[in-house]
Amino acid sequence: MSVSFALLGLLESGPRHGYDLKRSYDEAFGRDRALHYGQVYSTMARLLKNGLVEVESEPGDGPDRKRYAITDAGITDVAEWISRPEQPEPYLQSTLYTKVVLALMTGRDATEVLDTQRAEHLRLMRALTKRKNDGDLADELICDHALFHLEADLRWLELTAARLDRLAAQVRP
Repeated sequence: MSVSFALLGLLESGPRHGYDLKRSYDEAFGRDRALHYGQVYSTMARLLKNGLVEVESEPGDGPDRKRYAITDAGITDVAEWISRPEQPEPYLQSTLYTKVVLALMTGRDATEVLDTQRAEHLRLMRALTKRKNDGDLADELICDHALFHLEADLRWLELTAARLDRLAAQVRP
């Protein structure tokens, strides 16, 4: 996910300080990976340089506190980003496929590789299902996305196990 666009989108509801942006980002998007303050401020500096945000200084006693506001150009960029489809990730060269082929080429047990991976997928699916059931709507949606990908991986594992003899015949020297 693009942190820049997420922060710009958060600014559309009104100007905010960097720490407010971090808190809002973490609540909405950073459930598993909170944003570091340094990343917020370096991203805001880049957006400022590119004319996508502007700084509003607040009067008062003490150090200058910056509030960031989105510009018209920033609003346009966010709108274009939201409307642009994401490139599907086809995983045409997966690490798992490489491990299976190398296991076959080197005389190792490729079935064990597949079984070990299947067990790890199922473990993660149980954890995600628990999180989904215990969480809020955002957790449900995020976990469903991950679970659907894991289900597809499990289908691939089963299909590969069924074709292992054919694959072995092609890759063994």
